[in-house]
Amino acid sequence: MANFPPKNDDISIVLSGAAGQGVQTVEQMLTRLFKSAGYNLFSTKEYMSRVRGGSNSTEIRVSSNPVDALLDRIDILFPLNCDALKHVEQRIGKDTIIIGEKEKFIQDCGRPGTNIIDVPLTELAQEVGGAIYTNIIASGLIAALFGIDRKRVDEYLDERFSAKGDVIVAKNVDAAGKGYEIGKALIAEGIVTIQIAKDPSAIEKIIINGGDAIAMGAIAGGCDFISSYPMTPSTSVLTYLAKHAEQCGIIAEQAEDEIAAINMSIGAWYAGARAMVSTSGGGFALMNEGVSLAGIIESPMVIHLAQRPGPATGLPTRTEQGDLDLVLYAGHGEFPRVIFAPGTLEDAFYLSANAFNLAAEFQVPVFVLSDQYFVDSYYNIPRLDLDGMTIENHVVETDRDYKRYAITDSGVSPRGIPGGEGLVVVDSDEHDEDGHLTERHDIRIEMVGKRMRKHDLLVDRAFKPELIGPEDAETVFICWGSTYTMAREAYNLLGRDDIALLYFKQLFPLHSSTGEILSRAKRIVSIEGNVSAQFTRLLKIHADIVADKVINKYNGLAFSVEELRAKMNKALI
Repeated sequence: MANFPPKNDDISIVLSGAAGQGVQTVEQMLTRLFKSAGYNLFSTKEYMSRVRGGSNSTEIRVSSNPVDALLDRIDILFPLNCDALKHVEQRIGKDTIIIGEKEKFIQDCGRPGTNIIDVPLTELAQEVGGAIYTNIIASGLIAALFGIDRKRVDEYLDERFSAKGDVIVAKNVDAAGKGYEIGKALIAEGIVTIQIAKDPSAIEKIIINGGDAIAMGAIAGGCDFISSYPMTPSTSVLTYLAKHAEQCGIIAEQAEDEIAAINMSIGAWYAGARAMVSTSGGGFALMNEGVSLAGIIESPMVIHLAQRPGPATGLPTRTEQGDLDLVLYAGHGEFPRVIFAPGTLEDAFYLSANAFNLAAEFQVPVFVLSDQYFVDSYYNIPRLDLDGMTIENHVVETDRDYKRYAITDSGVSPRGIPGGEGLVVVDSDEHDEDGHLTERHDIRIEMVGKRMRKHDLLVDRAFKPELIGPEDAETVFICWGSTYTMAREAYNLLGRDDIALLYFKQLFPLHSSTGEILSRAKRIVSIEGNVSAQFTRLLKIHADIVADKVINKYNGLAFSVEELRAKMNKALI
């Protein structure tokens, strides 16, 4: 058997198979094993909306240095069924090592320059107890290639499958062992050489995905109530908070639909709780009336929206940045709001926590906008810093003269909750300072003005976009949300001193410096995961900034680093 090119520094492993073959089980297992062994890693998945069948893939990127972005390149590929190679064919390069059953899955897809290691995964799995163990054999093989201690693998399997009984644990340990021995042999014979340095600091880091980060940020922000209806890809936030509900003092309610979910959360804020809803575009469409209700009764609200391609059901398990306009203009009538779009796990945590304080202080809806790629991507990060984080309630004790909608210079009225001396009256009709229905035109003007004055205060509190590169760069690339990490790595690979990258983690209202920063550039190129360049349009309307070019993608997949590097380079011509 030939000796294949050594793999150094930064390795992309891809497992591809059908839904039901345990590809996600492999991801969960290997990310934990790599992290505990002292490797920096990143993982993400793309999958079809099927319980069984179709073609799914998981990428696990292992590196000597911290990594947080998707690669197109595949260094080691494990195809677990006949369709797997075709599914990722465009990502296979001349140095890709394919490990699997040559005769069964690989033969027809072989081509000059393809490196194939024939391993009888199905036969070995049958020896253990059935094809279901194929994924664990592959996991054991990968663990051996990277020098992960066999004892560590067995301990993970014991913990992972202990609830299913000793027999199942033993079979999984046996399956991993078979793969592990093959991996050891490939290393010993010099067929595969992995030369990647471990990072001792990686062991002390935490490994979470975007959904975890948003949910953890909500807890840090004092969230004690969530009502949602499950909808891919937002459900992970609901399930995380439900899992930790007892520990963290949270009421987690799976509502009968999205309309009920947002109205329950509005009721929770009225009673003094700190509530959120988590949904996706189709579910949020049903929440629009509730958002408008929050706008007129000036109820705080935190809404996490994980984007996926529409319209309608669209591509329910894929990714896109197509719902910015939806949240920007959600709810009939006019009222202020805030829109965050984290691009890193750390930003997702801190912005989600801040969303609760901002909503409570200004009594407005605050959106945390993510997408399928972001919520489903894992990487290891330093432990989150809680120093200085506070939970700000901004609730006053009411007296007999309390006016829920008292006119103030700032537009922010003292917010009371039931239980004091005063009545806390809220009404979906236009109302006076006491909260009672009115149709007086002069009061209508006062109330609209009061609500909209909060927008100017929110501008003052907006997060400034982060500039990477020289302030006098000729070309500035703009990105927001989940495109940030790929754009940042692509930018660094370009290695030019005449370009810069501007990352927006707050989309609305824009920081007051936005126009000044971008006016210095001779050329502006916007990067967006949608067809109509929604944020580019927002910049034109609200900051009088016009982009010269747009790099966009809307096929349901995220940008890769290589793809963005090529497109950014082309935009410079």
